[in-house]
Amino acid sequence: MAKLTKTIVDRADPREKQYTVWDSDLKGFGLFVNPAGSKTYFVDYRTPEGKRRRMTIGRHGSITTEQARKLAIETLGGIVLQKEDPLLERQTRRSSLTVTDLCDNYLKAAKKGLILGRSGKPKKSSTLDTDTGRIERHIKPLLGKTLVIDLKRSDISKFIRDVTAGKTAFEGKSDKARGKIVVSGGAGTAARTVGLLGGILSYAVSEGIIEFNPAQGVKRPADKRRERRLVASEFKAIGKVLGNADAVAWQGIIGTKLLLLTGCRLGEIVKLRWEEVSLDEQCFRLGDSKTGASVRPIGKAAVEVLKEIRSDKAAGWVLPGIRHPSDHIGSLDDLIEKIMTMAGLIGVTAHTLRHSYASVAADLNYSDNTIGAIIGHAGSGTTSRYTHRLDTVLVAAADIISEEIKRQMN
Repeated sequence: MAKLTKTIVDRADPREKQYTVWDSDLKGFGLFVNPAGSKTYFVDYRTPEGKRRRMTIGRHGSITTEQARKLAIETLGGIVLQKEDPLLERQTRRSSLTVTDLCDNYLKAAKKGLILGRSGKPKKSSTLDTDTGRIERHIKPLLGKTLVIDLKRSDISKFIRDVTAGKTAFEGKSDKARGKIVVSGGAGTAARTVGLLGGILSYAVSEGIIEFNPAQGVKRPADKRRERRLVASEFKAIGKVLGNADAVAWQGIIGTKLLLLTGCRLGEIVKLRWEEVSLDEQCFRLGDSKTGASVRPIGKAAVEVLKEIRSDKAAGWVLPGIRHPSDHIGSLDDLIEKIMTMAGLIGVTAHTLRHSYASVAADLNYSDNTIGAIIGHAGSGTTSRYTHRLDTVLVAAADIISEEIKRQMN
């Protein structure tokens, strides 16, 4: 037995059966010689539990003898000093999930109702659509190829910085006619996306994929999204446009008025059906909202708007599509943007209208719980008690709030 060198390795001729050439200087370092002529370096060692293992280092020709020796020293040194099992680690890494794999598994579980949201119920399809968008546009491009077992807090921090800086920002066409996809960066996007990532990694912990969540304890940027509210002069400017907006489809006019006078979410008005509207009781009985089935009180001012377009045999969508009346309106947010441009206002969205409704209610000294119950806010304790039945006190409050907004618009 001699020290393995290039000369010794080159002289090791193939035999009828595979055989081993050991290195005399480094115990456990050797070379397999295959009958076909290939030669492979390996290390032979015992695990901390006493099991004998052999792990290949590389094929001669792909690496040199000295390179193989250095790798063998590193491997055997790790076994002695850190009590590791390098072969088991290699096998574990080969079978480990990437972040892309984990995200796909998470979404499959969520679609089966196995992932619960903050309400303790399975995530809604609309929420899953949002989650999917954040995964595809931010998480996979930045972390998709990384093994989940390799994720560190520093990786999560870098992810936040990259999303905040707009590294994943994107603008392009969607599958819908004249549709557009706008993926933004910024602190708000980073905060919401890393919140989702933290949930995905918590799922990984629960599945035994990793032992702890690397996103836990990582400082997130403050999510300062959509805090803008309308002031009296802005309500008046919008009211003036809504009274003289012949250039805007009627769905945009009515939809904007309903958002202003009810505090509903954009999707709740877009998908509102006449079967869910009760003008006599002054309420919407929503079959599906962000917080599930919900009863929303509405004021007389909103009822008057609905009466403008309600026919004797009203059925189907309250706001039918402009080109395809059999479907609901699909461009209300665009129509709102057009109306706000005509009013000379910048940065006013459907959520701004909802937030402004709540702000006017607060100006009228209604409590957070009352406001939350009226607009169906998921964070309101009162909401859980009132969303499934109509309360006359809330109807009276909705009357006063919507009347005040109508007054400011006029």
